[in-house]
Amino acid sequence: MGKRIRVQRRGRGTPTFRAVTHKRVAPVQYPPLSKREIEGVVQGKIEEILHDPGRGSPLARVRLETRDVYYTVVPEGVHLNQAIQVGSKAPVDVGNTLILGSIPEGTMVCNVELSPGDGGKVSRSSGSYATVIAHTPEGTMIKFPSGKTRYVNDLCRATVGVVSGAGRVDKPFLKAGEKFHLMQAKGRVYPRTRGVAMVAAAHPYGSSKRSARKVTTVGRGAPPGKKVGLIAARSAGGKRKRKA
Repeated sequence: MGKRIRVQRRGRGTPTFRAVTHKRVAPVQYPPLSKREIEGVVQGKIEEILHDPGRGSPLARVRLETRDVYYTVVPEGVHLNQAIQVGSKAPVDVGNTLILGSIPEGTMVCNVELSPGDGGKVSRSSGSYATVIAHTPEGTMIKFPSGKTRYVNDLCRATVGVVSGAGRVDKPFLKAGEKFHLMQAKGRVYPRTRGVAMVAAAHPYGSSKRSARKVTTVGRGAPPGKKVGLIAARSAGGKRKRKA
């Protein structure tokens, strides 16, 4: 009998597969939405710019005049001790945070909220940004980094600018150790062996013969020793041809 497969060992929650989260600084999240932000402007200042392990972009610690302190991603062009403004009446300058209903069309924004007060959910990775497309009675239309568009509530907040750290993925790792430490900070497994490369005792898809492999689609209710591959897949994975 072989050892338990990777999915089973990860599910136990042992330190081997656990991310090193005690070194992380803080979550990226706007302070609670206040009436003063909706109707006016709150002055703030960037106190510190620091690195957060496992995150591709730098973090900025912002202190508002209301004594609220929060951490946010750093847009390109923002510097230490920079004065920023938060609120609907704030100018559309890089680093300022406004509600989407006050941001002009065509503006590139980051750390976008999907519902008012959720703290920011979209366009937070290095080099990413969303674009304000239009203002409609249904809400503000946003184009996400994936290219999809969506209507978002006008009271949702966003920071003007593009997240710094663009080009991070263009630099090669050069050494396997650098890739290993990155994956360890993110709590991912590296290196990762393919199931088909294993023996039959170590993985459901393993075999000593190249072509001997099972169907990779498994049911949603499959047991932990078999629930690997395309879980509850609607199709086999091939791209469908679109009809003209």
